[in-house]
Amino acid sequence: MLQVFKNATVLTDDGFKKLDIYTDNGIIVSIGSGESDGAEVFDFNNCYILPGFADVHVHLREPGFSYKETIKSGSAACARGGYTDVCSMPNLNPVPDNMENIQKQIDIIESDALIRVHPYAAITVGQKGECLTDFDALSKKAVAFSDDGRGVQNDDMMRAAMLDAKKNNKIISAHCEVNSLLNGGYIREGEYSRAHGHKGIPPESEWKMVERDLKLAEETTCRYHVCHISTKESVNLIREAKARGVDVTAETAPHYLILTEDDLQEHGRFKMNPPIGNKEDREALIEGILDGTIDMIATDHAPHSVEEKAKGLAGSMMGVVGIETAFALMYTHFVRSGKMTLQALIKLMCENPRARFSLGHGKIAVGEKADFTVFNLEEKYNILPEEFMSMGRSTPFENEAVYGRCKMTVCDGQIVWREI
Repeated sequence: MLQVFKNATVLTDDGFKKLDIYTDNGIIVSIGSGESDGAEVFDFNNCYILPGFADVHVHLREPGFSYKETIKSGSAACARGGYTDVCSMPNLNPVPDNMENIQKQIDIIESDALIRVHPYAAITVGQKGECLTDFDALSKKAVAFSDDGRGVQNDDMMRAAMLDAKKNNKIISAHCEVNSLLNGGYIREGEYSRAHGHKGIPPESEWKMVERDLKLAEETTCRYHVCHISTKESVNLIREAKARGVDVTAETAPHYLILTEDDLQEHGRFKMNPPIGNKEDREALIEGILDGTIDMIATDHAPHSVEEKAKGLAGSMMGVVGIETAFALMYTHFVRSGKMTLQALIKLMCENPRARFSLGHGKIAVGEKADFTVFNLEEKYNILPEEFMSMGRSTPFENEAVYGRCKMTVCDGQIVWREI
């Protein structure tokens, strides 16, 4: 079937140009001019066609927690956010810690996913930190290994995991958190926690494990990735490690780049792990995405039920949704403000995660499958959780005005999201 995507501004090797994209049976056959007789035509005047985004850190909750999210609802939310590839974290039931369990997730993905979903395998059995999973077997199915939600506390266990990952050319993607330093906390230790009588988590809980893991990664020469960094110390440690030649990449999320403890409210939609830091943390993170210390933007999309997020900061589950709002937030706060170019944002949200995690796709070029997203960058709107495709509704950016609405997402040549 012939399709023409007309009058959009497209990112080419020579920058952004207004071009038409011609596809036949989902394959890009021409860019600029081509055959349109009998084609289905989409006129995207005043819109941008961008390569499909990739997120290496999402929670799709199935199997095991389908009351929070399903592969179907989560992948629909991803498509609405402009994503064509995501990596799903392993805190599921059953945990993907053996071939049988990971296949259960893959079967649902193959049946229900609207976009490409790449499953993680757990580092340790049951994510309990007591014994390693079978890396040799699981590497055939898993995009990478993580115990996300739990830091691997034992140094020798993490060293052994890194060696197994090295042998299989897989990434260790680490949730960095020292349990002995948590002190019962649930938001960042700081002015807000003290003023409102909340138990605080010190930043050392994150950066101390980042420090340990970087030493182990240097020792083992494994491919190491740091999840959702939120502290200025983590940024500095990663910058120094890269300068030494350590094979490390890192991600952060929009809420750490935009919010600080000054923005907190007494509501569960402001509770996530790691917690939001202070202004110094935010400034260090911004510097990190601008100078290349931080390689990619991830969302840590973590849906929960309304009831689980309605118990205030102390009682609510940790985690917020973000897959449908990430691009608009980053575009509004960083591109429109002049802090970075649109090309730089595309590197953070598409090119770098695809390259690091070997995801492929996401190229707008003749001969490639159509794999892109269409945004009206001038359209202003308020973030309204009731409009989400995700079953999760908890976002700290509720009602915030942003620019950049997704009009269409095409994955593997199929239209998986289209705003009516």
